[in-house]
Amino acid sequence: MAHNMIITDARYETCVIPLKPLFNVLYFCIVNGMFRAGVQNVGFASKIASRFVGVAYLLENPRLIALRRHGGILGTFRALNHPWLTSRKIATVLDIGSHSGLFAIVMRRLFSKAQIYCFEPQPDCFKQLEARIAGLTKIAAFNTALGETNGLVSFQQNAFSPSSSILPMTELHKTAFPQTKDAQTVQVKIQRLDDIAKTLEMTQPLMLKIDVQGFEDRILRGGEQTVARADVILIETSLEKLYEGQPLFDEIYNYLVKCGFTYAGSFDQLHHPQSGVILQQDSIFVRR
Repeated sequence: MAHNMIITDARYETCVIPLKPLFNVLYFCIVNGMFRAGVQNVGFASKIASRFVGVAYLLENPRLIALRRHGGILGTFRALNHPWLTSRKIATVLDIGSHSGLFAIVMRRLFSKAQIYCFEPQPDCFKQLEARIAGLTKIAAFNTALGETNGLVSFQQNAFSPSSSILPMTELHKTAFPQTKDAQTVQVKIQRLDDIAKTLEMTQPLMLKIDVQGFEDRILRGGEQTVARADVILIETSLEKLYEGQPLFDEIYNYLVKCGFTYAGSFDQLHHPQSGVILQQDSIFVRR
């Protein structure tokens, strides 16, 4: 049930104000006030105000407090908690590039009965992933990268771990995000998606989430049979070259359309901090 704020005054009847619209008004007032005060950073002003809307969302949906307690990303939940996805009754989720498990926690909240398999090659992130999912049922984690080969592969472990990749970083990435310029090369295990999928118990409907910093096409090629079984694919796509040898959006789009998917939009775009150009987005593809 949505939470409301009750205002009582002897001169008026008790009135009930829905919190979310109230916080949306507050959002506008904060952004407008910051600009009047001379704050020119649009992203900063918007981020501060968005936190108030997020608080309202939590108050209206108290069951999501557990999501936040486990580290789940509220914005991702809000973006995906809609009938176009929830009505599909996803039974299996492959979380490829799981990092520390934030997305997996969102999936557990959206699909409480689904089996979730997480794949993360970075040792430190994998430890965080294991700790985050400890005690949760029907979630398994694998300390491996996925691609189109089996064996070991050189991995660029970045000081900013979300930017780590098998592929070397371009100058555009380093210039736009200076905190990502330092990395060291380590060896990690890599497996073909189809090979490891054969060892898993996967019930359809199946969803793939792929967030691997430019290595998306290799995973798709190494997982043709798995892709053929998927109903929904959430995949990070780039509009500019951030990693050497990576595919851009058009290549991923054309490949998945040939596999029988329709592009259904995007969420969580990454913008260049100076120019505002869209660099990446999480793209949604659904089975036709």
